[in-house]
Amino acid sequence: MPDAAPLAGTSARTAEEPAGPALHGQRTPPRANGTPPPSRGLLRGLLRTARPKQWVKNVLVVAAPAAAGELFTTRALTQLTLVFVLFTACAAAVYLINDARDAEADRAHPTKRHRPVAAGQVPVPVAYAVGGALAVLAPVAAAWLSTPLVAALLAAYLGMQLAYCVSLKHVLVVDLVVVTTGFLMRAMVGGLALGIPLSRWFLITTGFGALFMVAAKRYSEAVQMAGKAGATRALLTEYTTGYLRFVWQLAAGVAVLGYCLWALEEGGVPHTSVLPWRQLSVVAFILAVLRYAVFADRGTAGEPEEVVLRDRALALIALVWMAMYALAVANW
Repeated sequence: MPDAAPLAGTSARTAEEPAGPALHGQRTPPRANGTPPPSRGLLRGLLRTARPKQWVKNVLVVAAPAAAGELFTTRALTQLTLVFVLFTACAAAVYLINDARDAEADRAHPTKRHRPVAAGQVPVPVAYAVGGALAVLAPVAAAWLSTPLVAALLAAYLGMQLAYCVSLKHVLVVDLVVVTTGFLMRAMVGGLALGIPLSRWFLITTGFGALFMVAAKRYSEAVQMAGKAGATRALLTEYTTGYLRFVWQLAAGVAVLGYCLWALEEGGVPHTSVLPWRQLSVVAFILAVLRYAVFADRGTAGEPEEVVLRDRALALIALVWMAMYALAVANW
C-alpha cells in the first residue's frame, strides 16, 4: 500500500523518540482547518470592534459642503476624504476603549458577550493601546493636514464621547444630547475643513434631525426590551416610552420647521432655475421624515443605518430629495 511506508516511519520515530520537552519544542501542532492565524484573528477582531457598519454615519461630513454647492472640487474631495478617515479613526478609538472598559460587563450580556474584546479575540490591553493611539493620532493628523478648527473639533468629539463612555451615558437626557451632538459634529466638520460658514438653518435642521433619529432609536430599544429589564442599556429602564415618543416627535417637528423656513426664505436673491427646486424639496424632506417615523412608531428603528439602507421607499425618497437639492444648489 502506498501509505504504509510513511506510517511505518512515523511509528518507528515515535518509539525511538519518546515525547519530551525537547521534542515538544521542535514540533508545531497542526492548526484546525479554517482557523485563522492569531495575528489575522486579532486584526479581524480589531476591525469588528471598530464597527464598520457605523462608518456610514461619517458620510455626514459632506453635508455642509453639499449644502453650499462646494462639493465637487479637487480641494473639497481631498479634504472631505481626509476628514472622513480621521472621524472614522476617532469613532473607532471610542469603540475600542469603550469595549475594553466594559469587557467584564459585556461577558455577562446575552449578545454583547460575542464582541471581540469580551470574547477574548482582542485582549483588553491591546484594545486600550490601539484605541489610545488612534485618539492621539487623529487630532494630530488633522492639525497637520487640515485646519486647527478640525483638530479642535475632533479632540472635543473624543473628549465628549469618552466622558459618555465613563459616566454621561448614565445621565438622563444628557445621553441623548451627547449622541445627538456627535452627529452634529460630523455634519459641521466638513464645513470647518473647507472654511464654509455654517448657517443657522443648517445647524437647526441637522441637530434636530439627529435628535429625531437618536430618540427614535432609544424608543425602539425601550419597546423591544419591554418585560426584559436589564437585557440592554440600563438607562432605558429610567425612560418611559411615552417620554421618548414625545422627544422624537418634537425633534421631527422642529427639524421639518427649520427646513421649511430655510427653503422658503429667498434671502433677497431671485432664483432663475426652471422650477423652485429648493421649495419643492420640502415635500421630499417631509415624506422622508414621515416614512422614517413609521419605523420609529413600530419600534423597529433601533438601527438607523439599517432602516435607511434597507427600506427601498425611504431610499427612493432620499434620492429624489438629493436630486432636488442638487438642482437648487446648481440653480438649474
